[in-house]
Amino acid sequence: MSFKVIRKIPSSEEVIEMIPLPKELGEIKKKRDKELKNIFEGKDNRFIVIVGPCSADSEDPVCDYISRLAELNEQVKDKLFIIPRIYTAKPRTTGEGYKGIMHQPDPEKSPNILDGILALRRLHIRAISESGLTAADEMLYPMNLPYVEDLLNYIAIGARSVENQHHRLTSSGIDVPVGMKNPTSGDLGVMFNSIYAAQGRHEFIYNGHEVATTGNPYAHAILRGSTNKHGNNLQNYHYEDLVLAADLYAKGNYMNPAIIVDANHANSQKMYKEQPRIVGDVLRSRRYNVILKNVVKGVMIESYIEEGNQPICHNYVYGKSITDACLGWDDTERLLLKMAYEV
Repeated sequence: MSFKVIRKIPSSEEVIEMIPLPKELGEIKKKRDKELKNIFEGKDNRFIVIVGPCSADSEDPVCDYISRLAELNEQVKDKLFIIPRIYTAKPRTTGEGYKGIMHQPDPEKSPNILDGILALRRLHIRAISESGLTAADEMLYPMNLPYVEDLLNYIAIGARSVENQHHRLTSSGIDVPVGMKNPTSGDLGVMFNSIYAAQGRHEFIYNGHEVATTGNPYAHAILRGSTNKHGNNLQNYHYEDLVLAADLYAKGNYMNPAIIVDANHANSQKMYKEQPRIVGDVLRSRRYNVILKNVVKGVMIESYIEEGNQPICHNYVYGKSITDACLGWDDTERLLLKMAYEV
């Protein structure tokens, strides 16, 4: 019934000084940040694809995967804007299980958050260096954002965090697009309240300081499906769901209306092989309705080198998820090439 101090964690300034983002990589991020904002502002009609492992559990296979994405990107970059997923902290519904590289840089060993913070910065920087792509991560803990904020191209707020006031206020001060997922209940009002809050100006305590934010005009919706009171998964990627979300945007005072569809989680009923079909359905909806074509800006896909998932064990399959099951590389490559043709 108490807190036990394990160690003092260095400040974000100290950690960034230890593992800085090289200037030339910072220029890559600045360029990609501008390109992504242009998409949300309607100045660039490329389709956003946020794709990668459920969790970034090991540096070598994650960087291998992202390098493959970079090669594929050369074929599709006129049509798609690819953002690799490097998700370094994982929400656990019951509090048990692997919580991501930030907590456990080695999934088989005890948690070590300081080593995890250093490991995730090295991972992000290596990925940018080897691929030229800047990544997405979930802001599971607002207090951890200063350790990675200089590295990220895109930030997601998860279904369990979207109602949290601190997540909403922190999002209002972030300088890259932030996607707000609908809550697990499926209530779109909660998601839109979160978007409205993140787009507004606020004063609050952050990182040990009283701060004032100017609002994030790129805060937007992520539809990820929901779970009803019986524990059944309900999808919200269908045409009618997209039209409803677009209508809610039209009825409110929002900047840069945008919807990203999460093709996994409750939308796929956790059947990862369904993701290509769901993406195809979203693209058909966009082609049919000009409003949706302008508002539905992209998709999220969970993908890794090897399909499926595996338990944490001594005999890992290289590039296979240890959390949620993912689409394999071959299917991912086919899907992205097809998307570039159909988008």
